[in-house]
Amino acid sequence: MPIVSNWISKYKVGVVESLEETGRKGAKALKICKVNIGLKNGQLITVVTSAPNVRVLSRLAVAPIGSTILGPTNEGILVAKTSIAGVMSEGMFLDARMLAWDGGTVGIAAQVDESIAIGDPPPNFKPRPINSAETIELPESQIEGLFEKKLSKAEKKKINEEKKKARKAAKEAKAIAAAAAEAAAANGDNK
Repeated sequence: MPIVSNWISKYKVGVVESLEETGRKGAKALKICKVNIGLKNGQLITVVTSAPNVRVLSRLAVAPIGSTILGPTNEGILVAKTSIAGVMSEGMFLDARMLAWDGGTVGIAAQVDESIAIGDPPPNFKPRPINSAETIELPESQIEGLFEKKLSKAEKKKINEEKKKARKAAKEAKAIAAAAAEAAAANGDNK
């Protein structure tokens, strides 16, 4: 399948702008999608698909008219404007097999991440999640107490003793204030 890498340059990353589902019975339901593939005049193309993972705002690999796709028996098939269920389709969504990506499911439209611009060709390799060996430096948390270290028993005991002393001091100060107020009231009565 080395020829597929030459075909990929004609494919486009597109975004589904609108989607209409047909209510066909007894066959796979079709989705009529208006797709932005970065045409200069801002024109959208129509793609008719049965791929179950296509949604509005999906970012997918698209084979527009004139590009070649990998057929089921590994032959090249030219994409042409075709009527599907009475609707003219101007391209098709590609699955991982058509892109020669490892993994992926036949019939499931290949998702492309947002790092690739609309209208650019999809990557030659299936995008992978960030490797655990790669590290990303995250900003320090601004939320207090989120990652505070746990206190040891001795630290907790010391804090509790300090709180106890503070409560005792506050109680004594309150008692002194109450005694002073009582003495002042008694002196005021005696006059």
